[in-house]
Amino acid sequence: MRILVGFVAGGNFDIVARLVGQSLSEQLLQPVIIENRPGASSNIATEAVVRAPADGYTLLLGGAVNAVNATLYEGLGFNFISDLVPVAGVVRFPNVMTVGASFPAKTVPEFIAYAKANPAKISHGSSGNGTTQHLAGELFKMMTGVDFLHVPYKGGSQAITALLGGQVQVLFEALPPSIPHIKSGQFRALAVTTATRSAALPDLPTVGEFVSGYEASGWNGICAPKNTPSEILEKLNRSINASLADPKVKARLADLGATTLGGSSGDFGKLIAEETEKWGKVIRAGNIKPA
Repeated sequence: MRILVGFVAGGNFDIVARLVGQSLSEQLLQPVIIENRPGASSNIATEAVVRAPADGYTLLLGGAVNAVNATLYEGLGFNFISDLVPVAGVVRFPNVMTVGASFPAKTVPEFIAYAKANPAKISHGSSGNGTTQHLAGELFKMMTGVDFLHVPYKGGSQAITALLGGQVQVLFEALPPSIPHIKSGQFRALAVTTATRSAALPDLPTVGEFVSGYEASGWNGICAPKNTPSEILEKLNRSINASLADPKVKARLADLGATTLGGSSGDFGKLIAEETEKWGKVIRAGNIKPA
């Protein structure tokens, strides 16, 4: 078996794939190879799985990036929803809204008030056009009526460096790389972007506690080529859910600030459909294009 990952080794996608792959290997008593095929924001890996035999031996670790790409990229050679079948959701990752330690606002309502009073003074840094970090900020703008300038960087580490240096004033960056700067006092965390609070920062509110209905997060799940037999999908779904119930896997995912998803293939399919629709609206409203 192969699980294709659309990003380089070492990132969250890769770590999640290897955790799940190792557990699946132990349960199914066969090797599970993690194959990194980076490029085109996961589109290369996704298309490879779309074209693979529908026998359950080639799978994709998909994610929010795929739901975004459905609208962000024109002329894709596949349809993420119709050409792949959801097997099971795996994890959800929160982003965290942070500002510099000297920024005037200490809460989300104070940030909104400051942004409305000073629209030309705020820049939003992100890890690139069309990333969940970028779109979390765009969704915030849409739902609050504030405006700020988006400044894309080539990765989250550069965006974090820009906030440290004062080149940008706000980030909606992934939780794990942000926590050290929050704990050191270099960043002020205003809220997490998920619908519920994060166990990693339990005292930090969610954006949704102040902006009703707001939710923006990264997530991962396993997909297979369409026409994969239902008995294979059901076996994979059971195995993935068993993996997510493993205390060792849960603990490692918690270290990343993630919460497990699991559930049925239908549950994961509903998440994909909802996220594709939501981010499609944001991308069209903001006229967002890939870099």
